[in-house]
Amino acid sequence: WEVSNAYRDVLAEYGLRLSGQSPDGGLVEVIELPDHAWFLGCQFHPELKSRPTRPHPLFAGFIGAALRRKQGSGAPAPVELAEIAR
Repeated sequence: WEVSNAYRDVLAEYGLRLSGQSPDGGLVEVIELPDHAWFLGCQFHPELKSRPTRPHPLFAGFIGAALRRKQGSGAPAPVELAEIAR
């Protein structure tokens, strides 16, 4: 996927959070829907930073959100972008 820069303002107006950009600001690299239980898209590869006993924070956050939803304890806790980018 790629977000066309021509649509940034419209997408943000409708609630899509463009939460991560390339260092030069030219490309959107992370998107989120804040009001969705779990919606995040990224251009990087978190699976390459995961290890069997140390999953990337995106995977741990996703599994945690799924477990909370299954247990009926409400919306998932947000994952801070600073944690994701490590």
